[in-house]
Amino acid sequence: MTADMTRLLDIMARLRDPAQGCPWDVEQSFATIAPYTIEEAYEVADAIERGDMAALKDELGDLLLQVVFHAQMAREAGHFTFADVVEAISDKMVRRHPHVFGKDRIASAAAQTEAWENRKAAERASAGAAGGGVLDGVALALPALLRATKLGKRAARVGFDWPDLAPVLDKIEEEIAELRAELAGETRPAGIEEELGDLLFACANLARKLDVDPEAALRGANARFERRFRWMEAQLGTRGLRPEQMTLDQLEALWQEAKADEQRRAPPVAPRKSSSAA
Repeated sequence: MTADMTRLLDIMARLRDPAQGCPWDVEQSFATIAPYTIEEAYEVADAIERGDMAALKDELGDLLLQVVFHAQMAREAGHFTFADVVEAISDKMVRRHPHVFGKDRIASAAAQTEAWENRKAAERASAGAAGGGVLDGVALALPALLRATKLGKRAARVGFDWPDLAPVLDKIEEEIAELRAELAGETRPAGIEEELGDLLFACANLARKLDVDPEAALRGANARFERRFRWMEAQLGTRGLRPEQMTLDQLEALWQEAKADEQRRAPPVAPRKSSSAA
């Protein structure tokens, strides 16, 4: 193990020392640290999306600290050590890449993805995880949109899937109609939530069929909304006005201006290459 990694492990052990450590670090558990682990993973993704390499370096360090923190607590409880974590992931990477570390040959990234999923399924079945069900191993703690996509992918692997896009779009329209019906009847919060959930699940399946990451798509929509709304605020600020002083029609007109300004500033899109032979 490198000196840098040994130093980080020693720092974590000192922080967790019951006598001389940090009181906050000492009182933490797997459950209390888990939310921070998830948060740090999102901050890594945010730095990547912004193209900020200095921030990415820092955020990767924060994420690594989360791994070290969990490993230290596991070592104290006699479960495993950081070295065991490293050994386990190293073994897994070699096992799941026989085309790199063995004699297998895989022709494309798509074929590798399929082979990877097949090996994961075989490992789950071999381990006897809850009977080896198709949906086993899809973590409950995943963001709901991401988990919906993973559940759909797992079901699709055994043939439980729409054959193409058209019925998925039909399903979305069906779910919208059911939500409208729920809203038109005696309002039941539970019923509305259920129908809205079904609609979101259908949208996640549409993203899967389009090979689009729904989390990335929604992050993009969030960024566009924030960017355009801030543009509106800036425009109103030059007039000494605030959004709450405007009518909805006036705000909608400003929103359209924000979209138009964004389109003017956007770099030109390269034309698609013709698929016909030259």
